Amino acid sequence: MFSSVAHLARANPFNAPHLQLVHDGLSGPRSPPGPTRRSRHLAAAAVEEYSCEFGSMKYYALCGFGGVLSCGLTHTAVVPLDLVKCRMQVDPQKYKGIFNGFSVTLKEDGVRGLAKGWAPTFIGYSMQGLCKFGFYEVFKALYSNMLGEENTYLWRTSLYLAASASAEFFADIALAPMEAAKVRIQTQPGYANTLREAVPKMYKEEGLNAFYKGVAPLWMRQIPYTMMKFACFERTVEALYKFVVPKPRSECTKAEQLVVTFVAGYIAGVFCAIVSHPADSVVSVLNKEKGSTASQVLQRLGFRGVWKGLFARIIMIGTLTALQWFIYDSVKVYFRLPRPPPPEMPESLKKKLGLTE
Repeated sequence: MFSSVAHLARANPFNAPHLQLVHDGLSGPRSPPGPTRRSRHLAAAAVEEYSCEFGSMKYYALCGFGGVLSCGLTHTAVVPLDLVKCRMQVDPQKYKGIFNGFSVTLKEDGVRGLAKGWAPTFIGYSMQGLCKFGFYEVFKALYSNMLGEENTYLWRTSLYLAASASAEFFADIALAPMEAAKVRIQTQPGYANTLREAVPKMYKEEGLNAFYKGVAPLWMRQIPYTMMKFACFERTVEALYKFVVPKPRSECTKAEQLVVTFVAGYIAGVFCAIVSHPADSVVSVLNKEKGSTASQVLQRLGFRGVWKGLFARIIMIGTLTALQWFIYDSVKVYFRLPRPPPPEMPESLKKKLGLTE
């Protein structure tokens, strides 16, 4: 299957920057053919410097590795904030705010208590990142070839949404066991202090259901989050290069491109936090309680309850998403992977619309 996907990906419109035209001049005078040919030659020359071919197995493997680093490292770095946020969701009477939550946690567990759950966080989100970013590239190439070059451009937002949702479906199956263990460790004092203590105890009490009962609400939280994360990021990058950055992407240095990546990632992260927070609250409570269902937890929390801890989550997810995209793009730069520019209107579509001869 992967070999056929790799074959299709090589013909992907995202793999053909030398076929894409200058977007800024659509409504103005047509650019002379000379500079256009020159930019195509420059793009073609840049392709020769890549370490692998777009859509190859090596390309997808390195994208997956970038996902491991971007998700595993960033989520582990914000474990203290995540711990306080989870406790605010499951016990709002005791943990009344982000600063109060840190104060109470430090008083009860000390500084080491803020690191509770780091192991399942690192393992779980590394596995999630592998599937999230790796499969996103696979599904984006696959769906793009199903649509064709012109429809890929016209329906690119829908393409980003569909590819990211498909990738996250599998990513959450990989994440669910470690997420369940993490929430138990962080929100139930005395239950377990380490992953090695939590896993056998959970299995003895509820069997495999303990690790996968939260997968449905995890889909509810993560799929909208990831759809927003990828679609908003892709369109924000496109907008930044079109309206904010004073020169074309091809003329920007790698460092300048990574700054654009970080800014677009942070903007996407704020929206991600908002759309996924209610389901995140349900997941936190559900993994703490035995025998509860998602609908029971949702009914008990109510409208106001599901928004507890939103401010902490916006700070965490905004920073997290920006860093994830920055790390992921940095991995692509380091390994010299193909990094196609934001999609632009294909020549064939321009001709149909009468924008070129």
